Amino acid sequence: MNAQNTPSPVTTPAPATVIGLGNMGSALAAALLDRGHPTTVWNRTPEKAKAQADRGAHVAATPAEAVAASGLVLACVLDYDALHTVLDPVAEAGGLAGKSLVNLTSGSPEQAEEMAAWAAAHGAGYLDGGIMTTPPGVGSPEMMFLYSGSEAVLETHRPALAALGDPLYLGARPGLASLYDSALLGLMWATFAGWLHGTAVVTADGPPATDFTRVALRWLTGAVSGFMTTYAPQVDAGRYPGDDATVDVQITAIDHLVHAARARGVDTSLPELLRATMERAAAAGHGQDSFASVIEVLRAPGAPATP
Repeated sequence: MNAQNTPSPVTTPAPATVIGLGNMGSALAAALLDRGHPTTVWNRTPEKAKAQADRGAHVAATPAEAVAASGLVLACVLDYDALHTVLDPVAEAGGLAGKSLVNLTSGSPEQAEEMAAWAAAHGAGYLDGGIMTTPPGVGSPEMMFLYSGSEAVLETHRPALAALGDPLYLGARPGLASLYDSALLGLMWATFAGWLHGTAVVTADGPPATDFTRVALRWLTGAVSGFMTTYAPQVDAGRYPGDDATVDVQITAIDHLVHAARARGVDTSLPELLRATMERAAAAGHGQDSFASVIEVLRAPGAPATP
């Protein structure tokens, strides 16, 4: 047969287990079922498994049964204490040996590192994950799932993990996904706060929030993203050429925002906090450097410029 006419092999979706059926865990199970993965689920409260059972999931009676059902075990429970409560008895009985544990439970980088060591001690491959979406976004290829730890686990189970969202591997250190997750949430909250403050200032004079937001999004995705791309290498190098706009210039600019907000009865604590941080950078000798130099007053004293 001509190689061009050889049919591509058909890959059968591999089984997967989901431990925990809160809003996020339920979304994970639903995404796997939608992609045809035989899915086993377990939840401390069995009633929460009904919706997934109606979609074809197998409901395990115990965590041990759930883990035994699949080579891939995804855990998404309240916290690490809950995770150990569920999995410790399974591990002590040898049930995790040879399994791939993908932990999507929220926690700290240090907890992820400890969990990776715990999993290895019980013979399981470990991948830590950060879900960069809310439950309605699970299953969309546009949504990122951050992973760190065992690259072998990621590659072995890539089809199932890709069913949840776009899998982005950050490296072998298990805590990286949690670290990025926390930092990205900080970026999101700071962006939301800045947007809402700007919206309060603008709408005080009549324009609707939708008009301001349309302009703000163009600014963020164009100029602001460009600034970030320019500043990142400066941060890595620890050198901040002030050839676009210096910290001193931006302190003057933020004074205009404080004035505009105060004149319209809008709270000024956010821009005043930003101004105070810029002033600390200027006092540390960075007044003629770029805004990226502000990181020097945010870092712990003596922290290296690069990992």
